[in-house]
Amino acid sequence: MSVHCFFKEYYGTTIVPALKRELSFSNVHCVPKFEKVVINSGIRSSTDKLTLDRILGDIGKISGQRPIFTLAKKSISNFKVREGMPVGVKVTLRGRLMYEFLYKLIHIVLPGVRDFRGLPSRLDGCGNYTIGLVDHTVFPEIKMDAQVKQNVGMDITVVTTASNDEHGKLLLELAGIPFRKS
Repeated sequence: MSVHCFFKEYYGTTIVPALKRELSFSNVHCVPKFEKVVINSGIRSSTDKLTLDRILGDIGKISGQRPIFTLAKKSISNFKVREGMPVGVKVTLRGRLMYEFLYKLIHIVLPGVRDFRGLPSRLDGCGNYTIGLVDHTVFPEIKMDAQVKQNVGMDITVVTTASNDEHGKLLLELAGIPFRKS
């Protein structure tokens, strides 16, 4: 059984009934669910083609899907950015790839972070959660060798269909997101 099937099955058989019971929903379609995961990484002002391709490849390995460049909308001389220059990389995961990535993040990556004490429990007001990682080498797909010349930070946003932060936090807790104990 693949990781995708396991995590999606776990969501359907364990998380949905627990959410229905906890939130007193009678209809299964009212239960919050995962909609998508967006991985976004900013690029330092580098016009080196090799560096840009390496960052694009690393985010692609981590997500399992080819990312796209985000381009500057306007020129800012203080940051040495011109309109149309690549300033970031992003990828949106849905369906099978989303469930595989969530499983990997929750059960492999976060427990492997050194001195990890849990994630802050602050959501965005609409039930969505963003995790900021400073180093991309915590993912098992990235091998520490001569090719990794710089650390790539990233924001991972988990978008849910929850109507508020309370419902979204409960969904994330039941999925296994390790929130900090207050």
